[in-house]
Amino acid sequence: MSKPTVAILGASKNRNKYGNKSVRAHAAQGYEVFPINPAADEIEGLTVYKKLADIPVERLDRISVYLSPAVGLQLLEEIAAANAKEVFFNPGAESEELLAKARELGIEPIQACSIVDVGMLPRELPSE
Repeated sequence: MSKPTVAILGASKNRNKYGNKSVRAHAAQGYEVFPINPAADEIEGLTVYKKLADIPVERLDRISVYLSPAVGLQLLEEIAAANAKEVFFNPGAESEELLAKARELGIEPIQACSIVDVGMLPRELPSE
């Protein structure tokens, strides 16, 4: 059986940021992780993709968003086109406008911390 897949939008090289902690938490819980960050090449030893469309899988199980609502709004069409089974808008990544637009595009947004959802707590992931 293949591993579940997740794209982390807003993945970060900075180990203090939730976009990095999410990469580590999902990997620790057995996910195949696809970090998305147009400004990075590698995060936590993983190849980084510039955008969702670059990921080499047919369908993602999960997209986890760690971007400001303004940036997230610009990427909603791309998120909808990826047709993931679930889309998490982590705390701080959501706004009323973004959630309404997501629903218009057929995305059923999950407003929760995806790190907690995989059974870990952000504070359990050391910053160093």
